[in-house]
Amino acid sequence: WLTSSPSWTVLRVNSHRFTRQEAKSRLRSFLAEHRKTHEGCAASTMLEHPVLDDTLMVASPRADPPPEPTKMQVIVGLQCGVAVLRGADVFAPGVLAMDPAVQKGDAVSVFADIEGLCRRGLTKPFDGPTQYVGNGHASLSRYALFHAEQPSGVAISMTTPLYTSLPLSGLHADMLFPQNLPSIVACHVLAPRPGETVLDMCAAPGGKTTHIASLMKDRGIIVALDKSAARLKRVDENCKKLDIHCVRSFVCDARKSVASPSAECSTVSASLVAPPFPPESFDRVLLDAPCSALGQRPQIRNKMPLKELLSFPTYQRHIFAKAVELLRPGGVLVYCTCTLTLEENEGAVVWALAQFPSLTLVSQDPHLGQPGYVVDGLEPQQAKLLQRFALPAALGPRRSGFLPEAINTH
Repeated sequence: WLTSSPSWTVLRVNSHRFTRQEAKSRLRSFLAEHRKTHEGCAASTMLEHPVLDDTLMVASPRADPPPEPTKMQVIVGLQCGVAVLRGADVFAPGVLAMDPAVQKGDAVSVFADIEGLCRRGLTKPFDGPTQYVGNGHASLSRYALFHAEQPSGVAISMTTPLYTSLPLSGLHADMLFPQNLPSIVACHVLAPRPGETVLDMCAAPGGKTTHIASLMKDRGIIVALDKSAARLKRVDENCKKLDIHCVRSFVCDARKSVASPSAECSTVSASLVAPPFPPESFDRVLLDAPCSALGQRPQIRNKMPLKELLSFPTYQRHIFAKAVELLRPGGVLVYCTCTLTLEENEGAVVWALAQFPSLTLVSQDPHLGQPGYVVDGLEPQQAKLLQRFALPAALGPRRSGFLPEAINTH
């Protein structure tokens, strides 16, 4: 299941500038143009989400019948292979090896190097473990690709990929933002209002930040933190693309985001000039915590060491404690992850309720996922207030990302 591509590509409409009908019309034209150049692509099913009024969904089924590998092969890096499964073409930097006979226009099959063993420029057949991701046509000859000083552009145009996923390259970036459904749900559950002061604690790359801004009609203050300057730059870029102006972004480790109680400011605006911030500065806090990301799909292979996997709960709880400090009495805190582990999800809720008596679990609107698991310290009625998404029935109830909501009653 984790190695397969999601059956739907989800797109959030930039609702503070466009209506869903405007976005739907433009997306329909985009899909029609895509079909002209992709022979295996049938007409895509496009739906308006029945609950989320700013969301469109495009079906991304497995090709039926599935494509058969051709004689000439191209080996690409693992992340490139994952991108192809989600609808991308193969760009030149992702190509590791190519059949020596390949010329521009030739039909080729694309395989992802699972273990990272393929040497760039290999001329012999690669015999390491691979994952077949589909067929395409070479946009560059092998000679042009491997003799260029800095190869760039599309190397393989995917005509019959394994999954008929929506290509994101060329999508209308000012109008439509690709975003996983649980991420969209998280922002609606947070329910920010125009004029409020909201904190996105681990904001990059900015999907939720810009969604919060849209829900606030770009009025109010959103503080976006991330400890990586490079990743935070993507938040700023996405705000610019979507014409968002109410976001203040800061390079900051969320564990160091709270000022000492003595560092008081006379106004809310003055207190938010730069982190660290005074306690109780925010009406709402979104904590999309750094996590083991075991719910992200597709995953052809996961090389995470056990030690790293086990380190996340402690890290998350450090940040969670700061989120509670920064939340005003009566404020709303939404905690979410994109992983499957109990310790990072239900375990975090059990810990938080025990650690912070001022927090109360509340019902979520919308509630589109399945209930959380009942674990020690979490009653069945409390587990029903949580949301998990997208685990197939063969592995248990349908679950994957995680979402609780709490109110600070202190």
